[in-house]
Amino acid sequence: MLPALPALPALAQEAWPSRPITLMAGFPNGSGVDIYQRKLAEPLSRALGVPVVVDNRTGAGGNIGSDFVAKARPDGYTILLATAGTHAINATLYRRLPFDPLNDVSHIAMLGDVPNLLTTSIDHRPNFNSCADVLAAARARPGALNYASTGNGASTHLAGVQFAQAAGIDVVHVPYRGQPGAQLALLSGDVDFFFNQVGPALGAVQQGKTRGLAVTTPTRLSILPDVPTVAEACDLPGFSSTTWYGIVGPPGMPAPIVARLNAEILKILDAPEFQGWLVQSQGISPPTARTPEEFRAVHERDIASWRTVIQRSGATVD
Repeated sequence: MLPALPALPALAQEAWPSRPITLMAGFPNGSGVDIYQRKLAEPLSRALGVPVVVDNRTGAGGNIGSDFVAKARPDGYTILLATAGTHAINATLYRRLPFDPLNDVSHIAMLGDVPNLLTTSIDHRPNFNSCADVLAAARARPGALNYASTGNGASTHLAGVQFAQAAGIDVVHVPYRGQPGAQLALLSGDVDFFFNQVGPALGAVQQGKTRGLAVTTPTRLSILPDVPTVAEACDLPGFSSTTWYGIVGPPGMPAPIVARLNAEILKILDAPEFQGWLVQSQGISPPTARTPEEFRAVHERDIASWRTVIQRSGATVD
């Protein structure tokens, strides 16, 4: 019998992070998600000391990118910029999903509350000078007006659903694959209005190509102080339609990695320069939920609240 060999010392665990991190999203270049994703990647890369690489895997209302991350190794090297659309709205909108939107994630950090702006084309809809004008036209010709969205289940879609429900109007939803296509449809006159996210909408508003008629927040935004809320402009008391962005990872991520990512992301969000960009460039409110546990609680509540909106509308995708 051979003599027993001495036990080898355990290999030291690899320090995290020691290689590039992929920050994925399910929406195309130029979308509100993409804008935020790229803005966050640079300071996060500096904070962690490794490259943070942006990767957009689009399609199926953000589900392709979300599913990829849900099935990735939970080692902290693949994370996702999730939205209320991909992880709360889609939970009801899609009858079947390849992942569980609530449980197939590690909640890391919320990034902010995201409003929408009711926009119309100045050239193609010159008679739409207010939200009241849009409502009057919709009521005069039920089913004749249409609105763009960045895809089925996106906040730009559900804001339109909530608007139609609250106002009692019949309008047609026209989904596009991402913000650029929906914005082009508005500018070319193919659709009558578009609840675009504030950040991507601002350029065309400032250039005089589109008109911002109302914001979907409960109060006016400091970035657009002269634009009324939908509640004010459309005489729809209590109307509100906002969503969130957040960073999640695959289920089962080690707690120390989640804690490190949460701490570094919050430092970035708390920096005055970044907060100024959020509020004054994108119209996004900094998050009130700051821990992974608080993020999960918001996520869970949102699934229930959006379920009510979607079921009332009868909207489905598959």
